[in-house]
Amino acid sequence: QVQLVESGGGLVQPGGSLRLSCAAAGSIFRIAAMGWYRQAPGKQRELIVTITPGGVPNYADSVKGRFTISRDNANNTVYLQMNSLKFEDTAAYYCYVRPPVGAGATYWGQGTQVTVSS
Repeated sequence: QVQLVESGGGLVQPGGSLRLSCAAAGSIFRIAAMGWYRQAPGKQRELIVTITPGGVPNYADSVKGRFTISRDNANNTVYLQMNSLKFEDTAAYYCYVRPPVGAGATYWGQGTQVTVSS
């Protein structure tokens, strides 16, 4: 069974930085795709970044150039480094782990709140 634990959210000023972590437990981490969604009140859930099992990322235009995803397979952890934060980045952030088709269901973190305010 895969379990995910998120941490690193908080309150930050515009232009500041935060680093989110998502720690996984299980036996399928190295073969799974991973990524991050975010959702603000009254808005649709937005997929902001994915990363393949081989470590190739793909970013949404809204975060490209400011956010960086990385994965540490040895420690079963995926990170999201967020720089140059803006008011519109305020949301709850959720990580996920997606095994290959037929190898299991997608698992989600519990969410961590990021609030950008002056």
